[in-house]
Amino acid sequence: MRLTEGQTDAVTEAVNIAFSRTAAALSEITGNRVELAVPEVSAHPIAELLPALHRFVQGEVATVHQIFGGPVSGDAFLLLDIDGASKLVGLLAEAGAPTGQMGDSAREVLAEIGNILLNACLGVFGDLLQVRFTFAVPRLHLDSLGSMLDTLVIGADEIRHALLVGARFKVRASEVTGCMVLVLGINSLDLFVRAIEDWAERAASA
Repeated sequence: MRLTEGQTDAVTEAVNIAFSRTAAALSEITGNRVELAVPEVSAHPIAELLPALHRFVQGEVATVHQIFGGPVSGDAFLLLDIDGASKLVGLLAEAGAPTGQMGDSAREVLAEIGNILLNACLGVFGDLLQVRFTFAVPRLHLDSLGSMLDTLVIGADEIRHALLVGARFKVRASEVTGCMVLVLGINSLDLFVRAIEDWAERAASA
């Protein structure tokens, strides 16, 4: 499944709402002004996801992974490469975390960042779809991109697609770029995109 221009615009608008909520929450928690932009939205079959991810992250990555269920179910991820993750933690915590290092405290901060962002996005999507999601506890992993992709499981017989959303954090005049990924079965992805299209049309005519 590929997104049309209209679908891309609708998804981008919905994600922008969630990202603005995330930025506001992070700003309040840290006392620093946080901006969060969406440079790109695209959809890919799982088999074609790795080259698309390389535009945002490479090598070993820090991944916050949350499984969600409901009428639309799947896996949500926040991905940052290790250097970007430690830099973002250092900027937000003003801890000056050494680049490339992720100690226990840095992992806790990153897990909370991912938890806030993923819950904000799924909350907005749930509002638009008018459904309630169930959530598993988010987990933080440090692994290669290839290994991360190998862990994705929705159903052995289900064709899987990924909605890829670029995420550019700006804190104290510094930028860190990563991405959010929603991995969905084709039926869930179709329902998700159609619901957001309907929402965008209603908003435009209001």
